[in-house]
Amino acid sequence: MNQPKKILPKKVLPKKVLIAGGGIGGAAAALSLLQRGFDVEVYEQAPELGEVGAGIQISPNGSRALHALGVFETLKGLSCAPEKKEFRLWNTGKAFPLFDLGDSATEKYGFPYLTVFRPDLLGTLVDAARALKPDVFHLGKTVAGFEQDDKGVTLRLADGTVATGDALIGADGVKTAIRRQLWGDDEAQFRGLVAWRSVIPMELLPESLRQMVGWTWIGPGAHLVNYPLRGGTLMNMVGTVENGTWAAEGYRQIGDKAECLRDFAGWHDVVQTLIKAAPQLMKWAFMERKPAPAWGQGKVSLLGDAAHATLPFLAQGAVMSIEDGVVLGRCLDAFDDVETALKHYEGARVERTTRMVQGAKDNTGRFHAPELATEEGAIAYMEQEWSRAPIAGRYDWLYKYDVLTADI
Repeated sequence: MNQPKKILPKKVLPKKVLIAGGGIGGAAAALSLLQRGFDVEVYEQAPELGEVGAGIQISPNGSRALHALGVFETLKGLSCAPEKKEFRLWNTGKAFPLFDLGDSATEKYGFPYLTVFRPDLLGTLVDAARALKPDVFHLGKTVAGFEQDDKGVTLRLADGTVATGDALIGADGVKTAIRRQLWGDDEAQFRGLVAWRSVIPMELLPESLRQMVGWTWIGPGAHLVNYPLRGGTLMNMVGTVENGTWAAEGYRQIGDKAECLRDFAGWHDVVQTLIKAAPQLMKWAFMERKPAPAWGQGKVSLLGDAAHATLPFLAQGAVMSIEDGVVLGRCLDAFDDVETALKHYEGARVERTTRMVQGAKDNTGRFHAPELATEEGAIAYMEQEWSRAPIAGRYDWLYKYDVLTADI
């Protein structure tokens, strides 16, 4: 006797999410979505995936987000966990404690504070995403525009090809084409600050500077940060000066060491030693855009610098993008309707990222205050702005954030 034919449930195809931009934020979002069963295609204009060789600070909230993505242990093995961070006065070198890190940060916040080589961070995210979908990244693909309708989103590329999906995320950085089409010509503006960046092989530095400590050298109108990378084999250095103009095309160029030394003339011997040891200096213009009260429309939204370009003085630029990626995955997983999911994603992130951008702007004045010109003035100023109570108020809310339990 023939058995009745079994009726199988209709297979529901996974939603496809298109991501414009394959940097840290785009890669984090891709990984978050792939882990939740979404189909993902990332379109990156560069011919290969890579980050500028520079350092990045991953605060405990960022480490927690990387743990949520399953890559924290891998990245930890490539990074440094400094024992502490401290301020040093620009001319005398007088030290002012900022944070106890290492085990102290883990005990207080649940995760450590790491210093990471940017290419290692991107590489870790990319490798994890490719392990789930080997062809997730499409390189040499410049975005030309998009259209959306009731059925989904069509991404147009400069080479004449198109891609279709259920949602589109603009993770295409400060010069974002997706944001421009959504909200008009809203270009990031030069902030009047120029940074000198270099990564220095540790063997080029004297033994006294090869410490697992993050130093922020502060002075009137400028500051310089240095911290170890890659298990102490590299030293990252970023010096920022107030400079009213930027004439170069783009926002970075190869820097001149003599010019950098002039910018930090009269600063402590350690600062001079770091600059002189740098194999190459890159000169960057800091670009800023007012945080948008709204990010997306319909089935299209933004992530990372495209949504909330920031100054680096809260050390949260990349961390914000990673947090965005995890929360985006949670929202698209929690709500079947794409437009509803993206509204919840935006609602979960706008207030926090706006506060982070403002916090970075506020720190500019704190790092460059005129009171720092003399040691006497600096002691009073540091007690006012950087003693235990103001530090806790400024950072605890930031570091305790949990991407997996935050309201969506």
